[in-house]
Amino acid sequence: MSCSCVKSLLVSLSQRKPLEPEGETSTFNRCLTTLDLVALGVGSTLGAGVYVLSGEVARDTAGPSIILSFFIAAVASVFAGLCYAEFGSRVPKTGSAYLYSYVTVGELLAFITGWNLLLSYVIGTSSVALAWSGTFDDLIGGVISKFFQENAAIGLAGLAPYPDVFAAVLVMLLSGVLAFGVKESTTINKIFTVINVLVLVFVAISGFIKGDISNWQISKETLINATAEFKNLSSTANLTSLYGEGGFFPYGISGTVAGAATCFYAFVGFDCIATTGEEVKNPQKSLPLGIVASLLICFLAYFAVSAALTLMMPYYLLSEKSPLPVAFDYIGWGPAKYVVAVGSLCALSTSLLGSMFPMPRVLFAMARDGLLFKPLTQVTSKGSPAIATISSGTVAAIMALLFDLEALVEMMSIGTLFAYTLVAICILILRYQEDPSEETELQVTDSNTKFNLLKPPPTANSTTARRVMILTIISLACLVALCVTLTQALDALSGMEAWSLVLVSFLVFIVLLNTFLIWRHPQNSTKASFMVPFLPALPILSTFINVYLMVQLGTETWIRYAIWMAVGLLIYFAYGVSHSVQRQRLKTRQTNIETVSDKMDKDILKEEKF
Repeated sequence: MSCSCVKSLLVSLSQRKPLEPEGETSTFNRCLTTLDLVALGVGSTLGAGVYVLSGEVARDTAGPSIILSFFIAAVASVFAGLCYAEFGSRVPKTGSAYLYSYVTVGELLAFITGWNLLLSYVIGTSSVALAWSGTFDDLIGGVISKFFQENAAIGLAGLAPYPDVFAAVLVMLLSGVLAFGVKESTTINKIFTVINVLVLVFVAISGFIKGDISNWQISKETLINATAEFKNLSSTANLTSLYGEGGFFPYGISGTVAGAATCFYAFVGFDCIATTGEEVKNPQKSLPLGIVASLLICFLAYFAVSAALTLMMPYYLLSEKSPLPVAFDYIGWGPAKYVVAVGSLCALSTSLLGSMFPMPRVLFAMARDGLLFKPLTQVTSKGSPAIATISSGTVAAIMALLFDLEALVEMMSIGTLFAYTLVAICILILRYQEDPSEETELQVTDSNTKFNLLKPPPTANSTTARRVMILTIISLACLVALCVTLTQALDALSGMEAWSLVLVSFLVFIVLLNTFLIWRHPQNSTKASFMVPFLPALPILSTFINVYLMVQLGTETWIRYAIWMAVGLLIYFAYGVSHSVQRQRLKTRQTNIETVSDKMDKDILKEEKF
């Protein structure tokens, strides 16, 4: 391959998509309101986790301080949510983080982001469908699972014990509803979300009526007695409690923080709002408001339910799998578990819709840009991407039918956290990009000679933008190294070993210094209806949280993720590079320039001959 071909390929991989590309028109129907977006975000985020996660984290990790764990997790989620909100107001288009990275950092990273999002949504849809099927099966006495285990057992390693036909049919039915029309599907989502919220309000009120504040003040002696009872011991001498030290922080502040890391995943899902940019009546206003409002509502719901739960019964007696029914039995309100079951099915339904809704829209956006196959861009008369919806639903249904997804759920976290990280970085780059209206050759020359930290140029230009990008890349590298060090060298840090302290201090200093240097640079003068505050600290802090959580995932998860990415990159280089619409635009523009140049040369030759 010649040097010119290699250069052309590298340029095409890093090419950015304009905010308003030539010849690109929206085929969607703008019919969604702010209320639709809030219902979609709440339904997607406030899934079955609220019925299960509270008991698991309170019992084993945080105790009553789980309410603070949810608060910390909510603040961390809001950091990512604010970045999405600004992009939603600046780029009101279909595609979410995929499109945001395309207009900011280039095509290759955009494809990787989109492929990560598809991973999250496909596995998310399959796992929620399996949870819905399992919950319904439990309510009817296990009839479905018993029938398929007896008549259609699979018995192969890596696959499910039996094909979950009910889950697969559920996914395909919902795919049909989504393909029929966006307004109809969001109406169904609003109904289920309202029922879910009403059930959670009932749980919260019940907990505060029947709750006992002494459950937040349990003594260590009580916990030791409970441990002896659990282990069937007659004596408590020299016995260590399995349930912490008692009080509001039974597992210490570290337990509360560890609980926050788990609770962070309970807020994943709001990003589905960002995929609706071309279907919202007033996207610049509705997208930021929908994202922030849905996160606030979800935090209040998690906070109220976890507080009610730990007030109703001692945290160490909570059930990890079904905490709410057990808690109602504990206070003597056994029939209330049927209300909880209805709420749980509604929550699973909205969560399933929230996973399926953005999936075809990301597929559509990538196919419209030529990075995936063209038929995926076909839409119905109501503006719904039907082919992309049915295709993605079919893949999710097959996974739900055949695979045991417990080991794959962590892969969903990688895809989501990677998207969050890239959106935060893209906000930094976007806000410090050069201002085209102000950029002149004189300013660039002047900034190269006179720029310093004490007297920065008044406006952003190509030089300041390039410096910010370099500082951002260095900061990201330091944050990755810091997260790996905090994870792998935890024992050395606990033992106050000099090398670990020096390394962590050095990395923190570099990040803080780069943050200060970025802050000293001028920002782009372009304003949006919503803008992230506390720049550049907030995006950098969001990036640190996301990278730290990614580093916590296991080796097997990263191996599966590497296989998924290898498949994606094969598709991109085999199909996407040659069919990229943006690359075709650039080629056409270059051809036009060459044609005009050739014509001018011919005219000059004619004049010379004359």
